[in-house]
Amino acid sequence: MTQEAKKEDGAQAGAKEVTLADIQPGLEENGSQQNLEFLLDIPLEISVELGKTKISIGDLLKLSQGSVVELNKSTEQPLDIFVNKKLMAHGEVVVVNDKFGIRLTNVISPGERVKTLT
Repeated sequence: MTQEAKKEDGAQAGAKEVTLADIQPGLEENGSQQNLEFLLDIPLEISVELGKTKISIGDLLKLSQGSVVELNKSTEQPLDIFVNKKLMAHGEVVVVNDKFGIRLTNVISPGERVKTLT
């Protein structure tokens, strides 16, 4: 069906062409502000990785309370900080009101973050 035929068919049925501005009043004036407010409310998961290791199933089954698992990072190396499972920064452990915290020491540049997506 051609564009003209669709318009003619819609006109016969009493249909009216609607634009996005008709549906969302005020979109033109402050739409970008509304979009920004919407984005700022999206929850993100932040996780911190101390290090990694590989272990066999046999060794895993031998673990008990008090066992120590050695990780691949030294205490001098920065920790990896992930946002929604994507590396975003590096940092060091701090204590804030008797809780763990992390001080950012290096934030990955947006260009480097884009490279990890491909």
